[in-house]
Amino acid sequence: MTNRRFDDITVVIKGAGEMASGVAWTLHQAGVGGILLLERSAPTAVRRRVSFCEAVDTGRHTVEGVTALCVRDTDEMRRAWEGGCLAVRVDPRWRSLAALGPQVVIDAILAKRNLGTHREEADLVIGLGPGFTAGMDVHRVIETQRGHHLGRILTAGSAAPNSGVPGSIGGHTTARVLRAPTDGRVSAGTPIGTPVATGQAVVAVAGVTVKAPIDGVLRGMIREGRQVSAGLKIGDIDPRGDVGYCDTISEKARTIGGAALLAILNTVSR
Repeated sequence: MTNRRFDDITVVIKGAGEMASGVAWTLHQAGVGGILLLERSAPTAVRRRVSFCEAVDTGRHTVEGVTALCVRDTDEMRRAWEGGCLAVRVDPRWRSLAALGPQVVIDAILAKRNLGTHREEADLVIGLGPGFTAGMDVHRVIETQRGHHLGRILTAGSAAPNSGVPGSIGGHTTARVLRAPTDGRVSAGTPIGTPVATGQAVVAVAGVTVKAPIDGVLRGMIREGRQVSAGLKIGDIDPRGDVGYCDTISEKARTIGGAALLAILNTVSR
């Protein structure tokens, strides 16, 4: 990648949820010319207003002034790029990689384990969070755990293991996250941005009601109709009560996006 123009770099991001979208948004703002996000056909993102995977259901989605289009093939992808947009493609098996030959691949699925990403996929392969080892299956790992090391770029070793406890917001950790009480289909979901009170019914899964454990604003909610498994995160209540946070990229996603940009810049400049 030596001496390559930054706007001539192709980046493929696996996943198009909240963190992947924060990375894509940051790279687009920095002038990366071609960004393709690979998603599954039924995304389960919760913070949908700031997740480019919404384009899979709606055809297009805009986050803080940056628009992503859902594309079906390489021609549509390039037209999206020429129009100043990101491209999102349903490709859960990452078949697009071989034909596209990107310079950078970023695994932003946040599965807490490596689902098959390897260093040979691009000149620079980055893994977000636990499940990757820098210098072995990827070139760089970015720490995703909230705290002192959030956004740290690792050239060797792995990110902190998954603690199973969501980061604290407004003094709340597990209480701010809504999870599916059983397997089944999501229904009766409260719209994102709605103020909710403790004990209020917010969503249902297979007819089982999920109530708000705390007061706050519903910052995220999985799409109605999605089939989910017990324990899956399906909603997010922000106790700070600011509706504006529903439509803006979080500090965590911005930090991780900045780290990904720095990792690419460090490679390009060598």
